[in-house]
Amino acid sequence: MRILVTGGAGFIGSNLVRWLIAQGHTVTVIDKLTYAGNLASLSEVVTHPRFKFLQGDIVDGTLMRQVMLEVQPEAVMHLAAESHVDRSIDGPGEFISTNIQGTFQLLQAALGYWRQLTGAAKDNFRFLHVSTDEVFGSLSMGDQPFTETTAYDPHSPYSASKASSDHLVRAWMDTYGLPVIVTNCSNNYGPFQFPEKLIPVVILKCLKGEPIPVYGKGNNIRDWLYVEDHARALEAAVLRGKPGRTYCIGGDNERTNLDLVKHLCQLLDQFRPRADGKLHETAITFVTDRPGHDLRYAIDASRARVELGWQPQEDFHSGFKKTVLWYLEHPEWIQGILSGSYRLERLGQISSQS
Repeated sequence: MRILVTGGAGFIGSNLVRWLIAQGHTVTVIDKLTYAGNLASLSEVVTHPRFKFLQGDIVDGTLMRQVMLEVQPEAVMHLAAESHVDRSIDGPGEFISTNIQGTFQLLQAALGYWRQLTGAAKDNFRFLHVSTDEVFGSLSMGDQPFTETTAYDPHSPYSASKASSDHLVRAWMDTYGLPVIVTNCSNNYGPFQFPEKLIPVVILKCLKGEPIPVYGKGNNIRDWLYVEDHARALEAAVLRGKPGRTYCIGGDNERTNLDLVKHLCQLLDQFRPRADGKLHETAITFVTDRPGHDLRYAIDASRARVELGWQPQEDFHSGFKKTVLWYLEHPEWIQGILSGSYRLERLGQISSQS
């Protein structure tokens, strides 16, 4: 398929792009290249004949209409989003702009493009909107996991903006007939994740011998999904999903934040022990909890398993071992983030080759 991926230089997006290229698809990425967009994450595919990169902002409706006409996609996979909860608390404006206004402009562009298609091309077109389980709010300890019919109850500017975009996407199908699919995923982890998220934070703090911050008492529970498993689910949704359907994508890996941090510390004790002989978990430091911190997320991915023929391949032990080893084996990628050079070094190189 010819696929347009928005936000393809981000963490999930770049992993998805590499997966799609490996499966034989032709992929065009459009990315604004904010702080979280890293072209080094696409270095493996930059010279591939079925890959093209465009720098642009999905909020620019004129640009998005031009991109649709130029790319002539058979599917749009919409991942471009502001996604960090702490940043949404400190500065919600960017989240409203990208996640709501950007999704609106992309929907309008896709609708105009889809309307001029005919026959099988029109019937087979798909608009996949990638969202989060955070739109469902917080679960108590005894509650059943989130499903596709769970009521929305967002608690942060980030989750509220994603909830809004989900509603827009569904409205564009109900009102205009645009064939859309929505996915709501649990917390992703794996290679190329920006170092402000929990897992890379823990790994980098261990490597630098610094205190490892854990919110509150570390009792918050998340369901962890290996990013390549997520990429496989997204491809399956485009290929086999039903327009108008929502699919919850989870990893069946519920853990408290504290248990997860201790597990990462134990892996680093094995693969990169401290020079002073102490265990890495002795550096764990509890810090003031974030406002509105949801207690628990959990996903029931039964529909995805049945309708998409998908299931996660990585479990708690295999996925986090792979993740820790990847960070240990790619210090240059990490250093590029920490120094800020990732925002400057690769743009000209990649733009000139695409």
